Amino acid sequence: MVPVEENFQKLVAQLDYPMFIATVATDKERAGCLIGFATQCSIHPARFLAGISDKNHTHRVAQRAGAMGIHLVPEGVPLVADCPNRFVGRILERVDFGDHTGMVLEPIFAEVEGSDDQLSFHRAKRIDPGHEA
Repeated sequence: MVPVEENFQKLVAQLDYPMFIATVATDKERAGCLIGFATQCSIHPARFLAGISDKNHTHRVAQRAGAMGIHLVPEGVPLVADCPNRFVGRILERVDFGDHTGMVLEPIFAEVEGSDDQLSFHRAKRIDPGHEA
């Protein structure tokens, strides 16, 4: 019998969902990273959940930040200035999810313009993660 963990990993490997760039800043430091664990988690009130790896430098800065920017990433070479579909959310809660921390965000600013063509998880799998920064 195949272990549940192995079957679960095979199942979620088939999922293809959008990638985002998360950015944070404190008075002394700025950071950002590509994230794939992210989703809207409430309609009313509006809430978004962004999962940040605890191995990432952005995670350490986010622990001290009051807000986080979330950018929808177009396909191609993403540059934050070229990600016009984005929002900023006040960090309401930090939830330990194991190797990621879930940041529950309350949107306080949003912009939408341009194409809805997004970088997907399967395309992003070719990018080496920036762990151990």
